[in-house]
Amino acid sequence: MKTKVLLFALLSGFVFSVAAQEYQPQVGFSTETGAKTNFKKNRTRDNWFISIAGGASTLFADQVTKADFKDRLNFAPQFSFGKWLSPYAGFRTQVIGGNIHGYRGPRKGELQLLHNKYVGFHMDMLWDVSNYWAPYDDERVFHLIPWVGIGYAHRFKNQGLKSSDVPTMNAGILTAFRLSKRVDFNIEIQGLVTPDYFNRVEGGTELEGIVQLSGGFTFRLGKTDFEVIQPMDYQLINNLNNQINNLRSENQELSKRPASCPECPEIVESTEVVTNIVDNIVLFRINSAEIEGNQQVSIYNTAQFIKNTNSPIVVVGYADKDTGTAEYNMQLSERRAKAVAKELMDKYNIPSNMISVQWKGSDVQPYEQNNWNRVVIMQAED
Repeated sequence: MKTKVLLFALLSGFVFSVAAQEYQPQVGFSTETGAKTNFKKNRTRDNWFISIAGGASTLFADQVTKADFKDRLNFAPQFSFGKWLSPYAGFRTQVIGGNIHGYRGPRKGELQLLHNKYVGFHMDMLWDVSNYWAPYDDERVFHLIPWVGIGYAHRFKNQGLKSSDVPTMNAGILTAFRLSKRVDFNIEIQGLVTPDYFNRVEGGTELEGIVQLSGGFTFRLGKTDFEVIQPMDYQLINNLNNQINNLRSENQELSKRPASCPECPEIVESTEVVTNIVDNIVLFRINSAEIEGNQQVSIYNTAQFIKNTNSPIVVVGYADKDTGTAEYNMQLSERRAKAVAKELMDKYNIPSNMISVQWKGSDVQPYEQNNWNRVVIMQAED
């Protein structure tokens, strides 16, 4: 009966440990679409970006379309500064401006060129369609990002026309091509709409606007990726709960047996000394070498085994292969193994010469279930 109670305690501790890891971060990619994926909230200073670009713009206003299109083109610089709040939602402020070639007339049979300058800025909400509809992948080469915003534009006084200050409605499509972890190449088409007095030329239209096509580069600042929070394996938890329920049922049946049973066969107590132990394990959270409270039962049982048998043990640390690099995982497994060995020595007064400490990183995976490999295994030394 003691054996079943012990197994019940160990299995319960394991279930509680896995339940504590219901959400486990994974960096850089997901298996579900971004819209159905949970992401760990990044720090305020993470995921900022700046963009520098330039291209061509053209004005659509009263009497402008009477001129040739090529004569209406202007050089259009732009600068942006923004932040991604999630892999698919962000915001930015963009400054645009440059020349605007307007026209009026014709006078004496010719159109008069209005060579003015303007500057504007707008606040935009960005939506990364690629990361929203497809699984999140920080190394994705292409991103399609539509956006909308509101802003302000100022046209400078020139050629006898007063200056104008107008609100703007802005919208566009940004395409980003990944060059490296921190640099993207962008192609963007956008337009802004203003009231009809922006150009200061009357002609009957109610709205005026500018269309702009540009290319440039985006530079990412701070942390560039997001951590995917993977739900735990509910099938695994259900299987473990079923095992616990079976053990409970067996314990209940054992508890119904009478204290005295003359007709039962005589039970002879065994005096054989236990010289080996079933592997005891200590599970860890992802990217952690801290021992959780619900894992202490395994360390306690191992300490009792050493004290009762005076047998040395081997403590071996591991890390799961789906998270981190091999080099980092080797260091993490070392910290885990040494943490368990230190607990045995400091809390249970086990001599250091009774403990052999090893670590194998993620090159060796003792369990098929990936999450189980965030573990330290304690076993009797051969």
